[in-house]
Amino acid sequence: MEYVTAVPHPRSEAAAPARSGRRSLAAALLIGALGAAVALLATRQRWAEGTATVAGGKFPLTATGSDVTGVPAALAVVGLAALVAVFAVRRAGRFAVAALLTLSGAGIVAAALTGVADGSALDEKAAATTGDTSATVQALSHTAWPYAAAAGGVLILLAGLLALRYGSRWPAMSGRYERGTDRPRRSARPVDPERPEEIWKALDRGEDPTGA
Repeated sequence: MEYVTAVPHPRSEAAAPARSGRRSLAAALLIGALGAAVALLATRQRWAEGTATVAGGKFPLTATGSDVTGVPAALAVVGLAALVAVFAVRRAGRFAVAALLTLSGAGIVAAALTGVADGSALDEKAAATTGDTSATVQALSHTAWPYAAAAGGVLILLAGLLALRYGSRWPAMSGRYERGTDRPRRSARPVDPERPEEIWKALDRGEDPTGA
């Protein structure tokens, strides 16, 4: 008669951290790359629009995300680089890069939400259009793209939190690619003294064909 025990198998216990590490790694890569793409795309779209009065008429003005603030796009690039750099470092270095990734996402969110009510970019365009430095934009309105940039920042922030929590379980760059690592040299094959061509090849390689 067989007995079923509830004690977990040691091999399954050892595999559990590896599975969670792979899942968190895949999730961080996916949401981090997606967040950077969304943030970069959003900064190229129209964030605000309004009108300026020119010679008694109304002149429409628009401002893209990059006109309002360059912070989200810059931090999206930094976050994407940090996401890749996580695999090139270990231990304390990995923690520092993960923290940079997290801060990049938080900075994108803060900059994007601040830009929602920012009309300075359109005021500058109104002054340049009218030639009046004191001119301001009228009928100011904003689109939903700043919130899309903030959403991209949230995804990068989540990727950073995953890296902080599970980064120690993620694989690192293989040591064979690190500088200063010498590959083992294969030992020379013994030269057959009855074959002159092998003797000449050994001499060309700088080897002693006599084996002395």
